[in-house]
Amino acid sequence: MAYSPDFRAYPRASAATNAAVLDAGLRAYMLRVYNWMASGLLLTGVVAYLIANTSLINAFYPLVQTPFGFTHQPTALAMITMFAPLGFVLVLSLGVNKLSTSAAQALFWVFCAAMGASLTNIFLVYTSESIVRVFFITAGTFAATSIYGYTTRSDLTRMGSFLMMGLFGIIIASLANLFFHSSALQFAVSIIGVVVFVGLTAYDTQRIKSSYVQLAYAEGADGAAKRSVYDALSLYLNFINLFMMLLQLLGNRNNN
Repeated sequence: MAYSPDFRAYPRASAATNAAVLDAGLRAYMLRVYNWMASGLLLTGVVAYLIANTSLINAFYPLVQTPFGFTHQPTALAMITMFAPLGFVLVLSLGVNKLSTSAAQALFWVFCAAMGASLTNIFLVYTSESIVRVFFITAGTFAATSIYGYTTRSDLTRMGSFLMMGLFGIIIASLANLFFHSSALQFAVSIIGVVVFVGLTAYDTQRIKSSYVQLAYAEGADGAAKRSVYDALSLYLNFINLFMMLLQLLGNRNNN
């Protein structure tokens, strides 16, 4: 008769082994998510920089003479790229279960490129030095907040509804300010936005960690690969929005 060990005699060892396997899988999964996010940010930055510093800028923000002098005016293509990322977010968020892994990954890359095109104007508004400085400030803030969300024992789910209310408030106030052009309102939106997106970074990091622990044995490798793209998108959006809010607060504007 073949020998088969009775693992019930070693419950603690078995539990410890399962916990070690789960922890290793979680670390690998989080690394995959951060790699997706970092790669997306790199693509966004490259696209924005190339458009802003080549003749492609004329297709988005050509230099136009006005009664007040020469200024860059957005074209129809620039307006399309401003709203295009929203469409990609809706497709990725609502259709994540219907999309194949390769389709979700391809949409993520296209989305990041479209986001880069939509952010081209920051190189026209702010100095390159301040953009780089604010980027590193954002990266440090994001890293510290995400680490907190990953390691804290506090339950951050209670923050979710509050942060979403803050996010909707920011969107409504930003749309209203398109008509009011109030610098005070814009300053308030930027301050609140920093708080909201710092909170969302910690919240989403903990949510990603918790969802992996819950779904680790319920989904296959393909499901985890697709979900990592969606999770990377959440963190990517938090980073981009935090960067924009900090840039509005700390960025130095061009004199021209």
